[in-house]
Amino acid sequence: MRYLYTMEAMINLILQFGDLNKQQIDFLLSKVEVLELKRNDYLSEAGKVPRYVAFVLEGVFRFCYYNNKSEEITHYFVDEGNFVVDNEKFESQIAASEYIQAVTDSKVLVFNKKDWDEISNTILDWEMIKAKIVKKCLTLAMERRSPLVSEDATTRYLSFIDAFPNLINRIPLSYVASYLGVTQQSLSRIRRNIR
Repeated sequence: MRYLYTMEAMINLILQFGDLNKQQIDFLLSKVEVLELKRNDYLSEAGKVPRYVAFVLEGVFRFCYYNNKSEEITHYFVDEGNFVVDNEKFESQIAASEYIQAVTDSKVLVFNKKDWDEISNTILDWEMIKAKIVKKCLTLAMERRSPLVSEDATTRYLSFIDAFPNLINRIPLSYVASYLGVTQQSLSRIRRNIR
């Protein structure tokens, strides 16, 4: 099985946040399984308790929810080489308020809650490593998100391309438009104007 990313990539990412010896790494890997999702499948659904922490080997995911007008709002994307989880809801095992959906056919490495807790109870510094990973993910999300609030639509689109250079040809424009807070027609116009 040849994926864009590998288990090794996941371990290398984790090792940026703390030290693990070979025994700990082997233990970690013994708890992981590969999950394949088809385009539009959900990794996590609103109203249900999230089941997994996932590392994206291949594919793109989006976080989305429905607003009070029943419009679907995409508010974040996660691609290869990153963890994807509704962390707060997963850790406290309460129902999620949003969806995590595969935008493309995807392959992920997943940890279920029981195994994730077992890793915490077995690997001494795991809580600290986990906290640092979560902090990095949140910081990245804020960096990719915050400029979008104050800019005009064209600048937001250019910022999106900057933040997610590999995504523009891989995800439906309707999701990009929703993420940017513009209509699909506006997005098409913006794209025509900057070509």
